[in-house]
Amino acid sequence: MLLRVFVGENDMCGGKALYEWIVLKARELNLAGATVTRGLMGFGAHSRMHTAKLLRLSEDLPVVIEIVDTLEKLETLLPFLDENVKEGLITLEKVRVIKYRHGGESV
Repeated sequence: MLLRVFVGENDMCGGKALYEWIVLKARELNLAGATVTRGLMGFGAHSRMHTAKLLRLSEDLPVVIEIVDTLEKLETLLPFLDENVKEGLITLEKVRVIKYRHGGESV
């Protein structure tokens, strides 16, 4: 399964960027891995445009955290997300894993 969490890069949790907390929590829960991607442009529920322009370094750009693991393992992260993602979008969808390498092994 693929869990995606869409938040803003300025979203905070306990004095740290929310996306950092999500990745740290995923690691603590021994999930397979997490990737954070910073968007160049986007908008959310309030339809406020967020964009990176040449003259502005950033304006709360969109951030997507992607985690692939089994449904059971991803569900261990959901209470943390429910408590800490105040604004954003969380999706869960089936994916077909072609290959996952870990420590020289293929799964």
